[in-house]
Amino acid sequence: MAPVSMSPTPVPSGSPERSRAAWVVVVFTGVVAAMHIWKLPAALPIIQEQLGISLVDAGLLLGTVQISGMLGGVLVSLFAEIIGLRRSVLIGLALIVVGTIMSMLSSTFLWLLAARFVEGCGFLAASIVAPALIRRVSPLSSMNTAIGFWASFQGQATFAGIIGSTIALHFMSWQGWYGIMLAVTLLPVGLVLKFIPADPPREAHDSSGVVVPALARIRVTASSWKPWVAGLVFLCYTVQWISIIGFLPTIYLEAGITGWLSGVLTAVAGGANAVGAVVAGSLIKRGFSVIQLVIPTFIVMAAMSVLTFAVDWSGIPGGFVIQFCAVVTFSLVGALIPSSLTRLSVELTPPGGSPPAVMGLMQQIYMMGSVFGPAIMAWLATSTGHWDSTWWMSAFFSCVGISLALLLTPRRLQLDLR
Repeated sequence: MAPVSMSPTPVPSGSPERSRAAWVVVVFTGVVAAMHIWKLPAALPIIQEQLGISLVDAGLLLGTVQISGMLGGVLVSLFAEIIGLRRSVLIGLALIVVGTIMSMLSSTFLWLLAARFVEGCGFLAASIVAPALIRRVSPLSSMNTAIGFWASFQGQATFAGIIGSTIALHFMSWQGWYGIMLAVTLLPVGLVLKFIPADPPREAHDSSGVVVPALARIRVTASSWKPWVAGLVFLCYTVQWISIIGFLPTIYLEAGITGWLSGVLTAVAGGANAVGAVVAGSLIKRGFSVIQLVIPTFIVMAAMSVLTFAVDWSGIPGGFVIQFCAVVTFSLVGALIPSSLTRLSVELTPPGGSPPAVMGLMQQIYMMGSVFGPAIMAWLATSTGHWDSTWWMSAFFSCVGISLALLLTPRRLQLDLR
């Protein structure tokens, strides 16, 4: 069978349906939505004290967004198939606003947990459709660049969310910080309405309506092996990145670094991921295939985790600086994986399938890494009595990721991945 072209149906670059402003708005919207994941960590100790919640409850609050993604990715993609991509983004932003207001009014743990779940659903609705929406609105010449910037949205959000909360919480309550995030979330609403073309009108359907055809497209998508393998490769990255970045404060604490400096250093490490994702988009545009980027990246991630955890830097002059540089390199280079796989996701839709369902399925799989990765890493540290052994997890998942990535060759996928 001849290779399938990666390009969508050609549309003139000057068409109002495709403009640089449109994909920039999609990326900005994703960054704002993802900032709500990272608005909580710095505020969590204050919330714990005010509401009297346990450390276990605090961990549940942190993981609620990821849990909603792990359980609801395909369901949200069905929702997007039925109502349209732009409408899904707008409804997602609305849910984030509602969840943030609920959080600000929360006086109990259960109410705050419910608010966090609403925010998680909003984040899913706004983010799952983004790759398909970028493909629809981007000029063909900007496709790789647009996807590269989209793949960096989590890194950008990590940097902005942690820096913003670290600064804001020195001057105001956590409710005040949430109020700022509420105002920020309203910004992309107007931009989406102005720059993103309206969803195309639905064609007339038979008596089965829109739900049955949408379910059929999702069933076709789920029956293809390609999104499953791509999602598992993504998981092998996520399980490492979220765990190491999440436990950075512990590394800083052991080095005697606390307070605002700890927040800034964590934000720098997270922000490096955004830089790496943009670089990945440029590399893909220059002809590097997905597999050429993914496999070396897993090797570098494993090596940097060994440097971070297996070496005792406490007695070495400048050891913390070396350790921090290893973490930044881990995050910077690691970004090549989500960028590559996000670019690939827009091409993995089988004939008769659903692009949002591809991303929904992949997101549902890789969110498992976000949920269970920190727990696995903490279990390793607890079982061995120290953090030195946690590089085992990174090395293991890097090996698994490399093995799975070998299935994503152009020949097996019957795609031109350049």
